[in-house]
Parts: sequence; C-alpha cells; structure tokens
Amino acid sequence: MEAAVSASTTGAEGVDRADDPEDIVSDMTKKRGISRRGLLRDGTLMGAGLAVAPEVAAASKPDEVEEIPQVPRRTLGRTGKKIPILLFGGAIDLLAKRDPRMKEAFAHGVNYLDAAALYGDRQGSCERAIGQFAREVGDREKVWITSKSDLHDLPGFQHRLGTALERLGTDYIDLYFLHGLEDAAFLTPQLEEYVAAQKAAGRIRHFGFSCHSANVVELLHAAAERPWVEAVMFRYNFQRYGDEELNQAIDAAHDAGVGLIAMKTQASSVSFKEAWEPLTGIGKWSRFQAVLKAVWADPRITAAVSHMDSLPKVRENIAAALDRGSLGATEWDALERYASASRHLSCDGCDHLCNPAVDAPVRIGDTLRYLTYHESYAEPEKARRLFALLPEGARRGAAVADFAAADRACPHGVEISHNMRRAAELLA
Repeated sequence: MEAAVSASTTGAEGVDRADDPEDIVSDMTKKRGISRRGLLRDGTLMGAGLAVAPEVAAASKPDEVEEIPQVPRRTLGRTGKKIPILLFGGAIDLLAKRDPRMKEAFAHGVNYLDAAALYGDRQGSCERAIGQFAREVGDREKVWITSKSDLHDLPGFQHRLGTALERLGTDYIDLYFLHGLEDAAFLTPQLEEYVAAQKAAGRIRHFGFSCHSANVVELLHAAAERPWVEAVMFRYNFQRYGDEELNQAIDAAHDAGVGLIAMKTQASSVSFKEAWEPLTGIGKWSRFQAVLKAVWADPRITAAVSHMDSLPKVRENIAAALDRGSLGATEWDALERYASASRHLSCDGCDHLCNPAVDAPVRIGDTLRYLTYHESYAEPEKARRLFALLPEGARRGAAVADFAAADRACPHGVEISHNMRRAAELLA
C-alpha cells in the first residue's frame, strides 16, 4: 500500500506540484504553546482553543487577535492556484449566516466551497446558500466557489452556468465542472471553445469535471489528453491503492498537470455498520481521520472533498489536516484490515459488470449510491428525490428483479440483492 502511494510525482514543466512542501501552517501554534498532538484530543479542536472564529477572538482580545492555524494548501495542477487539502462538500442548504460549520471551516482556511445545480433540498438552494456566505465574508476573492452542471450537452451547460452565476450572486465561478460525467464524448471541441470564451469573459476561471462511475480510468486518461481540462474530482479511497489501472490513470492525469480532487474517500458502505464499528479508532486518529490521512498521503492528490454535515465532523477533519503526523505501520495495518473486512460492502459503481446480468432495466450503481446518501450521509430526502428521478423501470426493478446473477458478477462480492431490496424499501 505504501509503495503505491509513492507513485510518480513529476509533472508538467513549470507547474507547482502537489507534493511540494505542504505549506503547513506557520509557527503560530508554537507561539500559543499548543502541540499538534493536543489538537487531536477527542477528535476535535475543542480544548485547544482553535474553534473560535476570528470575530469572536477579536471581541475577546481587542488589542491582540490570536491567529488561528490554517489547513495546509496544495497547488491544483495546471490552474496554478493553491487550495486547502480539505474541501467543504455536501448539500449546504441552510442560510449561510446561520450555519456554524461554514464559519468554523472558513476560520481555519477551508475556503473552498463545493456546490452543484442539484445540491440542496431544492434545486439551486446550495448555490444560493454559498452565495449568501460569500457575501457575508465580504471579499469574493477570499472564497473559492466550485459549482457543477448536471447537463452535459452544450446548450444545457450554457443554461446551468447562467443560472449558477445568478443563484450565487457572483460575476465569476472559480472552477466549473461537468457534474457526474460518464461519457468523454461530451468533451467536445465546441465545449472547449465555449469554455475558452467564458474564461476570456471572466465568468469562469477554471474548468473540469467530476465522475462517479466505473469508467474513471478512461475519463482520467481523457482529461490528461485535453489541456483545457484543468481539474477532475473522482471517486477515490484508500481501498483502491492497489488498483494498477487506476494508478496508471492517476499518474497520467497528474503528469499532464490535471489537478486531482478525491471524493467518496471514506468508501462508505450501507447497512453493515457492525463491520466497521470495531475500528472506531486507528492509532491516535478516528477511522474517518485515518482514511483522510491515507488519501492525503498520496502526493498526486491535491485535496479531498468531505461531506461535513455537523460541526464535530468539521472539527475532526480540520484536526486531521492540521496535524503533521503521517500514518505509521500500525495504522496502515489497521486500515488494510478494515479495507479487507469492508471491501464487499462498498459499491464502486462498476455497474457495467453487474447490470447486464439482470433481465430488467435496473440502475444498480445509481441506486446503491442513493442508498449510501440515505444510510451513510444522513440525507434521506436527497436520496428519495434522486431515486424518484430514475426511470420507472429502474425503480420497480429494484424491488422485483432477480439480482442473483448480479451478485455473482460483482468482483468485490457486494450483496447487491440485499441492498437493492433495501433501497426499494427505503427510497420508494
């Protein structure tokens, strides 16, 4: 596992690579007498005095504002821009000024906010909330906003970009993605020309795509071959370090200067909490912190986007990012045991292998992803809304189709039959 992490890190000439010195926070913590180990107490920043937003610190010490440690930053490929290694993801849907998570993260340098047209309880509500937060900050340049178009054809992409700018209440978007890209054929010369025009007009600064499905290897190679694709956010977790084809694709994209952002890093599984519960702590880190540390250990990965739906999760993830310590042999061994024990519980979305085995128009990868939103991310409304958008045959098939052959076709032993029935029960 460690050998795979040390894969090639050489990149395009002149590009500041992700394995540069990690730009770890300055000696401000030493000035305050706070040890890095102390930051991780109980998996939060509480007790270390670091959970105080700047305006609160200023109020408590009007003559001396204590600096707050900042999450390390790495360069996002050929964009040349530095972003925090921890990114704020999730369907933000609260009024930003009432959401302590965003203020807490921002105070520690997590200024990259991940939106999409479809995120939130209502279409566009996530973009509106992030726009509200940017206005609360008062300086647009201090907030990095990423948003995404779920429509991949050129007219749809144009429409989504226009509505995103309107909802965000901004003149530009830092990084605009094709959302959930599955077919590289949408990366057309016409789209390239349109993206260039939007950059010239100052409406977007950088372009890329996200991908959830099994053809991530193909799509990473496609990005590597297109200099106008500057960043890719893709499914990546510590369980897949040993995937040779994936590592070759990551190398190709990284060497071409594509900025790489990891998502779905926790390999969240559904219905089998007891499989991972014994590993709530790995060394001095929680399981969740250890997984993030494992992803950050890959120098090809610029950052990990994290669904932080509670203030304790924000603090726990920030604490892991601030700590210089790397995973030791004991922690790697524990993660490998966890990976081995839970591999059959996590769907990688490779439904090109299992879908053809079912005599029904089912959508196994999408359905199990929505089940993960329901059971692992605590987003039942989002899960039901997305499930309802599936074709009727796919929804009905989840409940009645025979998945025995799909169970046999899954290379990881995921219990597809059980989980599809559960999805039909919970999401219908």
